Amino acid sequence: MANTKSAQKAVRQSERHRLHNRYYAKTTRNAIRDLRNTTDKAAAQEGAPKVYAMIDKLAKIGVIHKNKAANLKSGLAQYINKLA
Repeated sequence: MANTKSAQKAVRQSERHRLHNRYYAKTTRNAIRDLRNTTDKAAAQEGAPKVYAMIDKLAKIGVIHKNKAANLKSGLAQYINKLA
């Protein structure tokens, strides 16, 4: 257990940050899943910028690495382009 006041505060902050990051990461994963399950190209193209913004925000705040964000966006773009 944390011995100092500053260590106790750090534990509280890290828990709060963990829950915050977990919420946004899960929300983004759900949005990616929904976009990948879309079979309509027009709907996918319409929803893509919103999902891209979510991915970029995760990379900006450090929840995911910037290269992972780029790979996710690239994969989504390829999926959307292959739709008929």
